[in-house]
Amino acid sequence: MTGFPQADFTPEVERETAAIWEKVSRRVTPIEWRLHAPMIAQINRIKRERNAVILAHNYMTPEIFHGVGDYVGDSLGLAREAARSDAAVIVQAGVHFMAETSKILCPDKRVLIPDLRAGCSLASSITAADVRLMRERHPGLPVVTYVNTSAEVKAETDICCTSANAVQVVEQAAREWGVDRVIMIPDEFLARNVARQTDIGIIAWRGRCEVHEQFTAEDIREIREAHPGAEVLAHPECPPEVLAEADFAGSTAAMNDYVLTRKPRQVVLITECSMADNVAVDAVDTEFLRPCNLCPHMKRITLENILEALVEDRYEVTVDPKVSLRARTAVQRMIDLPPPAVPARYDLVRALHHVDVELI
Repeated sequence: MTGFPQADFTPEVERETAAIWEKVSRRVTPIEWRLHAPMIAQINRIKRERNAVILAHNYMTPEIFHGVGDYVGDSLGLAREAARSDAAVIVQAGVHFMAETSKILCPDKRVLIPDLRAGCSLASSITAADVRLMRERHPGLPVVTYVNTSAEVKAETDICCTSANAVQVVEQAAREWGVDRVIMIPDEFLARNVARQTDIGIIAWRGRCEVHEQFTAEDIREIREAHPGAEVLAHPECPPEVLAEADFAGSTAAMNDYVLTRKPRQVVLITECSMADNVAVDAVDTEFLRPCNLCPHMKRITLENILEALVEDRYEVTVDPKVSLRARTAVQRMIDLPPPAVPARYDLVRALHHVDVELI
């Protein structure tokens, strides 16, 4: 820590954090907890003093997700909570594009991100100029943009989506514009997996998530050989052949609902590692198997720099007001849609017969 000393694990801290420890004790060791608990207690006290909230993504580590997160979930859920929050300060326990989205939706609030280096391979894969060029090449088609993008890219788009509602948004955009094709950026695999579930043609970009693109169909087959009864849940940013091997594919929120509702005996979450740790806190009867991949950007967010952000008021995220106004229209269109239904599974049989994607 810089600027002030580390607090001790006192009896008072132990009492303040007892309920959290009871919840995370199966995923955090006692030695780790003695280091985490004083910071958790400090953070939660300072939040109350500053009228601040912490938005914690599903990929945060358990001590952040369960210890200091006021609103937790996937990108869509956090965007909705940011829009509804009456806090004066929002701390984004996630990556930079999420903090920008919070600022877009809450221009009068102070939005902080604990580490400016917390980026995203998808967000860095495309620019506003790229979007304008795609519009020139395909005039009249709506642009559906994944929330994993910069504010400048969102400002060039018509409507945003997340992995939870991508199919819903693509079909809504096609209806509103009266077309049978849409531009969907920037995740190539999400676009291909959406195309497997709709008759709408998709023009896609070559962006990929550096975490999810590493998974292979062979990984899934090896898991099934080692654990025949395990259920495999994959994120739609994974390659299509990975989803074809899975039992279920959906957003992190959909994965969470699947596990808590169906209570599988053994499960594998094909996504970022901390997702399994966080779901496991509530899914006490389910065994979570690996593999998983770490997101180096998400892991830049720690209890230490969350505390520093609150105490030292850093790092503030700003968005040019003109960019923000245009981007807000696209984000708000997404938020105004009804919440997506959680599917029983992707329609993979249909997927084998209908894939209409043009890749740029």
